[in-house]
Order: sequence, then C-alpha cells, then structure tokens
Amino acid sequence: MSDKPDQANAEKLVAGMVSRDGFSAWLGIEIVEVRPGACTVRLKVRRDMLNGFGMCHGGIPYSIADSALAFASNTHGTVTVSIENTISYPAPVSEGDILTAVAAEESAGNRIAFYRVTVTNQADVTVGLFRGTVYRTKKILEPAQ
Repeated sequence: MSDKPDQANAEKLVAGMVSRDGFSAWLGIEIVEVRPGACTVRLKVRRDMLNGFGMCHGGIPYSIADSALAFASNTHGTVTVSIENTISYPAPVSEGDILTAVAAEESAGNRIAFYRVTVTNQADVTVGLFRGTVYRTKKILEPAQ
C-alpha cells in the first residue's frame, strides 16, 4: 500500500469531515477542490460576520483558512490537528465579498507538516496570508461512507 493517498480517498476523507463540521457549515463554507495535501474552499461574507466598524471580523478570514488547512492536512488519512497558526491581513474584507482559501502542503514529516493558505476575494485580491503547522496523530481518520 502506498503512503500517498489517492484522489478518491482524499475526497471521501474531506466529505466525512465536512459532514461532522458544524462551524464550517455555519460559516457557509463550500468545498471547491480537494487533492491529497491540498484543499480550496469558499464562502460569502454575511452581515453577521462584520465587526463594530462594519468590516469583516478578522476571525472570518482566519476561520476559512483554518478550515481549508484542516481539510487539506487530513487528506493523508490520519487525524491531523493544528498546533500553531498565524495570519496577516493585507487588505480589508467587506460584506458580500466571496472569499476563497487555497491550502497547500509545503513540507511534511512523519508527525509535523507545514501548510500555506492564501485567502483572496472575488477580485483576486489577497486578503489573508495564513501559515499553519499541524501534528499528525496515529489515529486513522474514517472517510465518509
């Protein structure tokens, strides 16, 4: 058996995660693409996602990036969890913006892996630059049936 997960298995693993993920559902996250070690997701910024200044709360770009990271890092078939994440906000986000987060594995060892997630709006303006470090447990992740 290969160490590399195949495309169909990666899709089943993410589908299983999505079916159990109430927070991503509340955010309105849509899965755009899944590949082993990568995932693209999208959401529309709603009024209830705005802060007291009428701009999108920074937790929203962070959260879409974190969800993309979670889905991408778990395509390898073991339960993988974040241990450290950072984000920069190079441009503001407004109500009605469509955010797309693209997560991709940069490097990985047996237990620790590093991911970069870029969050853009509908005009392809970068609104979030996220770096995630994850820990791969020994627990097997069950795919969707």
